[in-house]
Amino acid sequence: MLDRPFSLGSLALRNRIVMAPMTRQFSPGGVPGPDVAEYYARRAAGGVGLLITEGTYVDHPSAGTSDQVPRFHGEDALGGWAHVVERVHQEGGRIVPQLWHVGMARAAGAPPFPDAPRVGPSGLDMEGGETGHAMTQADLDDVVAAFAAGAASAERLGFDGIELHGAHGYLIDQFLWKGTNRRTDAYGGDLRARTRLAAEITAACRQAVSPDFPIIFRMSQWKMGSYDAKLAESPQELDALLAPLSEAGVDSFHCSTRRYWQPEFEDSDLNLAGWVKKLSGKPTITVGSVGLDNEFTAAFQGTRGEITAIDQLLDRLERDEFDLVAVGRALLGDPTWAAKVLEGRTDELVPFEADLLKALH
Repeated sequence: MLDRPFSLGSLALRNRIVMAPMTRQFSPGGVPGPDVAEYYARRAAGGVGLLITEGTYVDHPSAGTSDQVPRFHGEDALGGWAHVVERVHQEGGRIVPQLWHVGMARAAGAPPFPDAPRVGPSGLDMEGGETGHAMTQADLDDVVAAFAAGAASAERLGFDGIELHGAHGYLIDQFLWKGTNRRTDAYGGDLRARTRLAAEITAACRQAVSPDFPIIFRMSQWKMGSYDAKLAESPQELDALLAPLSEAGVDSFHCSTRRYWQPEFEDSDLNLAGWVKKLSGKPTITVGSVGLDNEFTAAFQGTRGEITAIDQLLDRLERDEFDLVAVGRALLGDPTWAAKVLEGRTDELVPFEADLLKALH
């Protein structure tokens, strides 16, 4: 099942395996170097069909919170990304950058622009504290333009699409979630109104690139540090979220969960990717502890991830519950995970060790 080709707009994939975006912080000054290019190329050579880069900051002063995370603006950083694309394509893979603005997740005074304010829909952090700047219309227009510029750069550099990071409590998601969006203007209120910024960003990106250049939107219910958070409590609420994004030009939804096998709503076995596909009619990517016996938070505690079977995953894929499968830590532990799984060499898989986070393996 995983070896079936798949097409999304102009993007033709050799199989259904996706490398999930994972922040690595190995780009000094925000510039991805040859080591970053080889890190991604190893996964392409190892059989991954589509690679989604780690989050990369759009061209807005408040977008980032580290000078070790790559930027997606400036000749130096874009030159580094051009080399990444070249190497991945040489190895037969396809690659999209994840365009990212951290919003209120930014640490005050952090690089790359220490004087930039923390910004968000209402200036609220995840705990509801008023610790930042509530964005003005001018701020919002600047952010929309920054994402669109990133999309245009991605196509110019030869990337195969883009992913918009709308998950995990970062800027776009802060607008989607009622816990951080208390606005009373057109960008706040009910769930559909809270999608306005995400839809405007999507529409601007769609206008900035070719009609068949894929736009993937990453979404989640949970937030970093708020794992019980929900954007939608029911399929009806989820539909209200998805419709404006689909209309704006999203081609595929990347549905981030901590455990792919868990049902999203009562009275159905469908996971989040399954529900999103059913409601939107768009192709979906599932993700969440694929191939390992624990979830990603275990890595932060230094815990090893042991190999586990993916029979249930394959059954769900065969039922067309979702279309693509994103793999995270299992690919950090074993760059050839995809080839081994596709060829039935699962006895050769290498477990994930938390120490691998300390280097580009």
